[in-house]
Amino acid sequence: MDLDDLRLTTAHALVAEALGERLPSADGPSTPYLQALIDGLCELSLKDPLTGLHNRRYFDAVIESEIDRVARTGEAALLLMIDIDHFKQVNDIHGHLVGDAVLKEVARAIRSCMRPMDTVARYGGEEFAVILPACQFSFGNRVADRVREAVQAIPIEASSAQSLQVTISIGGAYAIQWIRSTPSLWTERADTQLYQAKAGGRNRTCIEEPRDSTVTAEEKNMLLAPLSLSSGWGDLMPSQTFSLGSAH
Repeated sequence: MDLDDLRLTTAHALVAEALGERLPSADGPSTPYLQALIDGLCELSLKDPLTGLHNRRYFDAVIESEIDRVARTGEAALLLMIDIDHFKQVNDIHGHLVGDAVLKEVARAIRSCMRPMDTVARYGGEEFAVILPACQFSFGNRVADRVREAVQAIPIEASSAQSLQVTISIGGAYAIQWIRSTPSLWTERADTQLYQAKAGGRNRTCIEEPRDSTVTAEEKNMLLAPLSLSSGWGDLMPSQTFSLGSAH
């Protein structure tokens, strides 16, 4: 394949800026170069260009996977929705360049508080979302408060003579164990807590109390055991049926 026949200038520039020396030379064999270029473009398509965090596309894929994992294993998982307080005033008073600096610093602070296994994404505008798998119920408020305090401690330079201090509000909700909910329902629950944090004065966290979806060992076996080809849910005796409650 003659690379000169392809219009790769823009793609090369984008990937080279992100990957640097990891991008093979275009003068070498074409296959490794094109594969690296494709992989680099895929990686860029899942990142927010301003903050370097994952973007909404990546978040949507991860939250689907996490809901499936919680439904199968019953392990805890926490979703945090984070919003920068009074961000519009920052843009209106100091300009969008300072607003961009605020977004970058807040993103860096959130990321620094999280584990490698956690997913941190820019959800949209001045809002961020974090998915924390295997986060036990007793840790939720402590994790959220650690993030809030880390952001509050950052001095952000608005000009040579002025620095800003911004705050965030955080709402959180745990995935319902053993129940296959939906991303929209989980996000809506976390958003409701975020609105409560805002209404309560901002610069605070509100985590929804975990919902009880306990099932017995027998019910877990019924959930996880494969059904035979000759039987189905309708073959269960009345005494064997069970209810997990509403996914809402």
